[in-house]
Amino acid sequence: TCLGLLHLFLIQTVDCLLQEMVALPLIISAMSVCFQNDSKPFEVRDNPDGTLVAAEPPPITLVVGFSISRVIKVDNSLPPTVGPLHVEFSDPVDLEQIRQELLLVDRGHYKPPQCLSVQKVAVIIPYRHREQHLKYWLYYLHPILQRQQLEYGVYVIEQDGEDTFNRAKLLNVGYAEALNDYNYDCFVFSDVDIVPMDDRNTYRCHDQPRHLAVALDKFGFRLPYNQIFGGISAMSKDQYLKINGFPNNYWGWGGEDDDISNRGMSISRPNVMIGKCKMIHHERDKLNPPNPQRETMDTDGINSLTYNVVKVEKDQLFTKITVDIGKP
Repeated sequence: TCLGLLHLFLIQTVDCLLQEMVALPLIISAMSVCFQNDSKPFEVRDNPDGTLVAAEPPPITLVVGFSISRVIKVDNSLPPTVGPLHVEFSDPVDLEQIRQELLLVDRGHYKPPQCLSVQKVAVIIPYRHREQHLKYWLYYLHPILQRQQLEYGVYVIEQDGEDTFNRAKLLNVGYAEALNDYNYDCFVFSDVDIVPMDDRNTYRCHDQPRHLAVALDKFGFRLPYNQIFGGISAMSKDQYLKINGFPNNYWGWGGEDDDISNRGMSISRPNVMIGKCKMIHHERDKLNPPNPQRETMDTDGINSLTYNVVKVEKDQLFTKITVDIGKP
């Protein structure tokens, strides 16, 4: 029906990442617009230098009533993704220079000026005593996320005090605080010391929870085990609520985000080449030992989360929220 096709049109045409690679401007010339596209999807090919190029896409026809209104072609003038990236952590990073280059970012929030993103993505970073790592993350990730044509917000969730670190609880806090700030529907949970090495690894949500840090240099660019879901992961709001978020009682390092494989949900991933990531090497905190606990998510998660906000800082490049999450 026309209404059904209109719904399909609105979902597909406002996505800034048509086929996750090329943006399409939203053009609606009447209230009752139907969408028709009988052509095959356009092709994406790799150049010899590793960059990504979209072949000429097929025209997309808009039908108003029963007459053709206009033909739209994909806007190839928009910034493309680059593909493989050179990521290096040896040179110092100047945040003030980054702020001057990213004038459209406000308190960590960015909205593409030339299109409407289907998903509103909150990027949650659990944090404590990692200032230099955060600088590298901001330096690399803001341009990557903007090339991916995402509407996004960056939230740095800092654990107050010097007690044992609790990454999982900070992720739950980030989810709650991001929703208090904006109507996000996709959540990317990222360690501050991991940067993707290919900007085709899109920070967005899919039909299944998405594991993005597929091939870390730390593990020889291989997936260490199938259940892994750590480093960088993405979940829609519905997916997050279905698993009751992350467990709050995982004090220490490791295991808190791998339990998703035991919750009856499949994990999706990009291929190993696109999913390459680089980690900033550092010594583990003395109060961040390996975590031996394995709690159930049925009663321990977002539905049992308690914390107190200590301080909120609004930087141009991120919103930083310092929280008291208690003690082990």
